[in-house]
Amino acid sequence: MSQKTLKNNCVITGTGLFTPSESINNEELVNAFNQYIDKHADAGLDKSKLYSSEAFIIKASGIENRHVINKSGILNPERMCPELTERSDDQLSIQAEMAVIAAEKALIKADLKPEDIDSVIVACSNLQRPYPAVSIEVQEHLGIQGFAYDMNVACSSATFGVANAIASIQSGQAQRVLVINPEICSGHLDFSDRDCHFIFGDAATALVIESEETAPPNHGFAILDTKLATRFSNNIRNNAGFLNRTSEETQFARDKLFMQNGRKVFKEVCPLAAEHITTQINDHKMTASDIKKLWLHQANLSMNQLIAKKVLGREATEEEAPIILNEYANTSSAGSIIAFHLHQDDCQQGDIGVICSFGAGYSIGSLLVKKR
Repeated sequence: MSQKTLKNNCVITGTGLFTPSESINNEELVNAFNQYIDKHADAGLDKSKLYSSEAFIIKASGIENRHVINKSGILNPERMCPELTERSDDQLSIQAEMAVIAAEKALIKADLKPEDIDSVIVACSNLQRPYPAVSIEVQEHLGIQGFAYDMNVACSSATFGVANAIASIQSGQAQRVLVINPEICSGHLDFSDRDCHFIFGDAATALVIESEETAPPNHGFAILDTKLATRFSNNIRNNAGFLNRTSEETQFARDKLFMQNGRKVFKEVCPLAAEHITTQINDHKMTASDIKKLWLHQANLSMNQLIAKKVLGREATEEEAPIILNEYANTSSAGSIIAFHLHQDDCQQGDIGVICSFGAGYSIGSLLVKKR
């Protein structure tokens, strides 16, 4: 349920983004995939019907490029997944490293130091390990006191993480919280599956959330409201887990990586997300004309265009509903925050916007924000 009035109002005072240095464009991805088909397709099959293509990827998703932690392993037809060397336990893990870089950038933008932070939440679709928590590793590396924890609500992890940060601030447990979304999506994607090999990229985002009492005046975005919802669905699923080894015959089955029924997801999630946002706007006695920006989860171009159209009652401009998935692809929970990070500078004081994520679960989280 939306909170009509947030006591101890909270503010987003800093955003940070880590973008991997390596990237793969559609041409490179298609060439590797088609080489894989040439090597592994059963004899007698019409390979032309199994091939991927740049035109197919653009039509299906609007994605043109994706940044990845490792390019060579993904483009190796004999491997088709990232090649990452396992680090020793006394080294900073790769996911924590991404998170730290994004967090440091967010702290600079917020004009804060690590010692000013009371809590760290690492919220993402897949964590590198169950324990110790990646968030506590980040906390230790940055020199932050207080407490930290990991959480996962798939693509909605960022907005759900912000809601948890607000709860900690309102309860008095913290004054400032770092919410970090380090997504290594290439690690849970089957690059040999034509229907999804193009979807994901890697990135990490970070937000500094703090009490309005401590936030500098006329800085950042006030969080007017949070709205969260979940509904169970098997249409997006990943069955990887610690119990996989207990069933030897299925421990490496296809369902241990990302799987989805794309058509059903599109048909079911678009109206849910649009209704979710519209209800939140209406609850605050606003109309679509009051909304300056829709920073939406970056999963699919057609989804974003349809949701924005349903919310606004017309086609959205690129300025109103920024798209970054053409460059970053789907980065799960980081997507809406990348859009927010890269497309907020044109907002004027008093402008209202919505940061909305949606995905597996199903889960939907939205933040109604106002430029200070």
